[in-house]
Amino acid sequence: MKYIVMMFGDGGEMAATADPAWVRDMMTFMGDFNAELGKSGELVAAHGLAFPSTAKTVSYEDGQVAVTDGPYAESKESLAGFWILDVAGEERAVELAGRVAHWSRKVELREVPDGPPDYEEN
Repeated sequence: MKYIVMMFGDGGEMAATADPAWVRDMMTFMGDFNAELGKSGELVAAHGLAFPSTAKTVSYEDGQVAVTDGPYAESKESLAGFWILDVAGEERAVELAGRVAHWSRKVELREVPDGPPDYEEN
């Protein structure tokens, strides 16, 4: 089963306020975690994202594409990075997400289905 673990936060604030030793330890954890998951065959993809201030929101309305600077949501925290895992089941996904949550305090875990849900026509 595939799952996505989404880590939220504000990288700019973290860089400005966090203890450099903590940041170093977190980065070491991420490298070791990714290597462990790669070796076990459970890692599909893992990526950190650029700061939200670099985001663009692209919308489509009245036949026109519009681009505005900034993230879609006005929020102090935004998606900072993610892992896509291919694990035996939800219990393993929760175990791995808990290890990430140790560093970010909270993560979002969602199943990634292999295709769209089956809809029955009425």
